[in-house]
Amino acid sequence: MAVTGVVLFGYVIGHLLGNLQIFLPNGRESINRYAALLHASPALLWGVRSFLILMIVLHIWAYVQLGLRKQDARPVGYVKKRAAGSSIASRTMYWSGPFIAFYIVYHILHLTTGTVHPDFHEGDVYGNVVNGFRSYAVSITYIVAIIFLCLHLYHGLWSWLQSLGLHHPRYTPVMKRAAALVAIFIAVGYISIPVAVLAGLLPS
Repeated sequence: MAVTGVVLFGYVIGHLLGNLQIFLPNGRESINRYAALLHASPALLWGVRSFLILMIVLHIWAYVQLGLRKQDARPVGYVKKRAAGSSIASRTMYWSGPFIAFYIVYHILHLTTGTVHPDFHEGDVYGNVVNGFRSYAVSITYIVAIIFLCLHLYHGLWSWLQSLGLHHPRYTPVMKRAAALVAIFIAVGYISIPVAVLAGLLPS
């Protein structure tokens, strides 16, 4: 889970940097050119997509295996359970993951294939993003998904070192703070796009 999580984290960063091109002075041309570059080599594009799909499948498989181990370790639930030293992020890991997975499917159908986009135009990424996020329902759902994603990342970023056996009481608090800052940066970056659209800062 830790290894696949790091790979997927790298994709989240790369995807964010690509998306933020929408705020450049020539945002429409920049993000459309970036998308065209990605699609210029279909073999490479689908190679990367296939690798990411494999990482997601392995990440989910690890999630299921951990869930089964947890159930086997304590088949009878607690009569009363109180959180002790855990964060909201850690307590929501098991159900934020499936929510994110379902949202990814919707996001692909919305802005990649255009299947559920009412005004989708092939190749016009800028227009598809702006017109898509003008819907408050779409934007709010996206923002909620990003918040869950970043809670997921916050816990995952510092705990993956523990999972790989790299743990020290002195450094764990530092890793937690660094993970929180990175997660906040990512959340602000992604959420800034629908917020800018709804505020009228990104004209169609």
